[in-house]
Order: sequence, then structure tokens, then C-alpha cells
Amino acid sequence: MARSVGIPKGTRDFLPITMRQRAYVMRIIRDVYEAHGFDPIETPAIENIETLTGKYGEEGDQLLFKILKRGAKAATGECDLGLRYDLTVPLSRFVAMHQNEIPRLFKRYQLQSVYRADRPGHGRFREFMQCDIDIVGASAPVAEVGLLAAIFDVFVALKFDSVTLQLNDRRILRALIQVAGIDLELETTAIMAIDKLDKIGEEGVEKELENRGIPKTAAENLLKSLKSAENNEAELQRLETLFAGYEDALEALAELRRILTALEVCRGRHKIDLCPALARGLNYYTGAIFELRAEGLNSSIAGGGRYDKLIGSFAARDIPAVGISLGFERICVIMQEQGLFPDFSASADVMVACFNEESLAQQVSVAKKIRELGLSCELYPQNDKLGKQFKYANERAVSYVAIMGDEELSTQSVTIKNMHNGEQTTISIDALATFFQ
Repeated sequence: MARSVGIPKGTRDFLPITMRQRAYVMRIIRDVYEAHGFDPIETPAIENIETLTGKYGEEGDQLLFKILKRGAKAATGECDLGLRYDLTVPLSRFVAMHQNEIPRLFKRYQLQSVYRADRPGHGRFREFMQCDIDIVGASAPVAEVGLLAAIFDVFVALKFDSVTLQLNDRRILRALIQVAGIDLELETTAIMAIDKLDKIGEEGVEKELENRGIPKTAAENLLKSLKSAENNEAELQRLETLFAGYEDALEALAELRRILTALEVCRGRHKIDLCPALARGLNYYTGAIFELRAEGLNSSIAGGGRYDKLIGSFAARDIPAVGISLGFERICVIMQEQGLFPDFSASADVMVACFNEESLAQQVSVAKKIRELGLSCELYPQNDKLGKQFKYANERAVSYVAIMGDEELSTQSVTIKNMHNGEQTTISIDALATFFQ
């Protein structure tokens, strides 16, 4: 009896066509990032457990994949390593370790998998790709504009009709919490509740706030203050009036105003909304925060913000930083649903048929000449009947099959079969370039 095989829940195998689609998206993202002057890095999937813990808040810490000590120490149940939860904390550790080897103003991109010990419901995974850009060493708001301009260019290159950028600032949330009459000692727990607004609605968040020790009246006041005005300018004016005397919040509003103005020249068809309810529950944010959403999708497709204190938890000094991560998996799903991928069904443009091992060198030579023309070309991997080779070519959506039988070998020619219409043309090997033009 055959043994049942499988993979862990929340993980996936990718078939070749899916891998080509993913590589296509990744290539576009990488090209845009590099066009904006970001440099690539990679960090290990495994980090020391103390690097990861205490950075993500109570809920995030619960989703860390922890690795037991090895050998005789495994029985203790103690963990000393963990799989990275995101790419931001590893970047902060990287900067602290390599600050003498990187520029003072460091622009990095990183395309790697991250891991969450989550309950994998529909569309959620325990292993998934993130595509981050960060600017380290620069203060707000110019760096924020540079990041978001790059992200807008990514979605233009991926041919998204429109995305919506939501903007807020942690200092604004802090002031709203204070104005509502909530003790600042409860700021973190209040933000954790606000971050669930999209998932559980106002009533759910109000109950969550009360369960976290926040009085009902204060919770109601906070929820009312999170409702934004009809447009960005009206919302800025509303908050400026509300925050009289709150210097940090007024500074945040001034920075957001400059970001909004600067992004007008590069947003194209994309929308920008000032959104005071945007929370982003991770503990390390200190300033501007942002998310991007695609039309008709409840969850975000990118998110990030400023984290001026995180690197200082690894280094001897605070180093300002801001970053954003693209939701690669959700982007791929949207592109699949909206038909934004090119046709990747073909494994190669041309296949060279294989007849016998004696003529293998000539077949390899013809395949090499075809590749030198800029086409992809594969060699059929064994001697076989021609009918089976044509079937294989059709299964792999190859457009042309190059045939070199005894007659072609004797005349230094090759027969090209068009697999779309069945037409065959015999040409000299020297005429390959002319034929494929």
C-alpha cells in the first residue's frame, strides 16, 4: 500500500507555470526597486530567538516559529533560534552588525520568504514571500516620499488600474487616544484593538477596547474620532483643530501634508487617503504608517512605516529608518484573477528533436545557434519516435520543432515545423537567423 504524502498546512508546492508567473512579478519589482536606487541584500531565514522576540507585540510574538535546542538539550523544550517573522527586524539587526560597511544613508531591497506560526485559513500561509524596500539613516518626510513613489511605479509596471494608499502616523493615533481620555499606558493595547477594525467592525473593536480595560465612554470617543472627513484637506484641518497643544501630533500632520503634496506628481490614477483609523499593530512603528489596497480587496497589498527606535535596540544608538513591504502573494492572486499575466504556457520557443546519439553533436549545435538568436530552445531529452516528440512539444506549448534526420544531416539543413499550423519548411542551418526573424 502506497504511503500517503503531503506538506504542512499553510505551505505550497508551485508548478512550473506558477513559478514563471511569480518570477515575472519578482523581476518587475526588482527592476523598479533598482531603478529607484535600492541595493539588494539577503539575511538568514533563521535568527537568534532574542533578535525576534519583543519586537512584534503580544500577538506577533505568539506567531513566531521557534526552534528547539538540538541534541541532548532538545528535551528541555527551550528555544534558542527562530524563523524570521518579517524582513524589517532582520534588517535592523543587519544594520547594527554592518553599519561600518554600508553607507550612512542606506537604501536596501530584499525579496525573501518569511514565516508565521499562524492558523492557515483561506488565502493565508505559514510561509510566504515579502518584497521590502527601506531607507535607513534618513529622517521624515523625504524618505517616505521616495519609498511610496517607488511603490506607485511597481503597480504601474504590473498594470494595476488603481490602488489606494492609506496614510496615518503613530503620533496622530497617540494624540487621538489621549483626546479620547485613555491613559497613555494603554496606548499599545488600544492600537492592537484599533488594528482589528476592518475585521471585526466598530462594535467588535468597542468590545475589544472595553475588554482591554478602557472605559466605554472613552472607547466611544476614540471610535468617533477615527472617522475621517470627506477629503484629505478637510481631514487635515479637522485634526489640526483637534490637536491644539499636542506638538508631536501637529508635527506629524505637517509631515503628512508634505507627503501628500509631493506624491500628487507621481500618483497617476492611484488614490491617496488620509486615514486616522489606520493602526498597523506592530510595536516598532514611531511615525508615518501606510497601507495600500486594491479595489474590491478587504486586506492590504502593501504596508509599512517609520521605525526610528528599532535599530537602536540592536545598536548603541538610534538610527532613523522607514520601510514598506509588498504583499507578494496577494498581488499574484489579483493578477491571476484579473488576467494581468502574460502567457507563460510555453516552456521554450523551439525544440530540437532527437533521433539518435550519433547526430547528438549536430543537434546540440543547432540548439545553441537558435539560443544565440535570442530564442529559448530545448533539446528533446531522449531518442524517441517523432510522433511522441511532437506530442511532448504540444504539451509544453512549444511553437517550433527543429528536425534533423539523415537527409537534413547530409545536406547541412534543418526542417522547421510550425506547431500552430503544421507547416514544415526545410532550410540550411546558416539560414536559421533569417527564418526566425
